[in-house]
Amino acid sequence: MTGVVMKLQSYFETTDGFGVLSTADGKGNVDAAVYAKPHVIDDGRIAFIMRERLTHHNIQQNDSACYLFREEGGGYRGVRLYLTRVGEDQDPELIEKMTRAWLSPEVDSAKGQKFIVYFRLEKILSLIGDGTPDIS
Repeated sequence: MTGVVMKLQSYFETTDGFGVLSTADGKGNVDAAVYAKPHVIDDGRIAFIMRERLTHHNIQQNDSACYLFREEGGGYRGVRLYLTRVGEDQDPELIEKMTRAWLSPEVDSAKGQKFIVYFRLEKILSLIGDGTPDIS
């Protein structure tokens, strides 16, 4: 899956769109939240910056998640990433480096603690249907 991960890295660096990360708690209660594009790490992991809210709570109880990304423009182009949580980091320097700054440091800090949550990519599908996406 390494080739796919490298293509994903390029895809998310060059494609604008809208993302939703879906999780469920230990009892199966589902949540969906708007999330920025993921960070695709060179070692193949997929990472999201999270605050201590419902999505982060859910992923502590249930390692499975699905990220849906719809590309900007007409139609329904995009990807669905099926993910399994494999780790978490609270290193403030790494979090700062990975944070896409759109908030002032003061507002960002007031919103609460951040975590980097790492996932393994289990499966990737096109936004619509069950085919493999064209992300070259």
